[in-house]
Amino acid sequence: MLVLASASPARRRLLAQAGIAHRVQVSGVDESLHQHVDPQLLVQQLARAKAEAVAAALAETFSERLAEQRFDALGVLGCDSLLVFEGEVFGKPQDPAEAQARWRRMAGGWGELITGHCLLTGCHGQPNGNRSLAAVVTRVQFAAISDAEIDAYVASGEPLQCAGGFALEGRGGLLVERIEGCFSNVIGLSLPLLRSWLRDPGRVDP
Repeated sequence: MLVLASASPARRRLLAQAGIAHRVQVSGVDESLHQHVDPQLLVQQLARAKAEAVAAALAETFSERLAEQRFDALGVLGCDSLLVFEGEVFGKPQDPAEAQARWRRMAGGWGELITGHCLLTGCHGQPNGNRSLAAVVTRVQFAAISDAEIDAYVASGEPLQCAGGFALEGRGGLLVERIEGCFSNVIGLSLPLLRSWLRDPGRVDP
């Protein structure tokens, strides 16, 4: 079983649809405190911070012996996503105006959806445990939609909840023309990467 260090409903659905038993424990990590010029390193840094925060909370919740047993049975998975478009990093839009402005730029163009993943297994993420860390990049081409279509999508409220301002599994799926790379990565986590890690705990991917 996994502990998902994320409140994302999309990530929960991906795990459930893949038949991966899990529960959620939100990390409470302040993402604004983490900065890095390299988007791939930034999302890995955030994913690791979230996973380690939840692992530490699990260790505090139980007695030492019980916590070790509990953590041996569970892995903690942290994830963080962002979109890079024309060299600029897009997280969640702050308000509808920002979402509209982004979509007017993105319509008809290509972006890179990057998700950082960190899986901790073993004893509370300490050195005698295992940590897998990687970023997965998927290229996304957005449809050349009209201003009216952009306004309608933003009015739905969906873009304000998503990294990059769109949800592939929701209404935003109609606004995506093409995907190159891992499909599930755009939704929130790469299932192929997670599968490889569950087969080989402690693996670190480039």
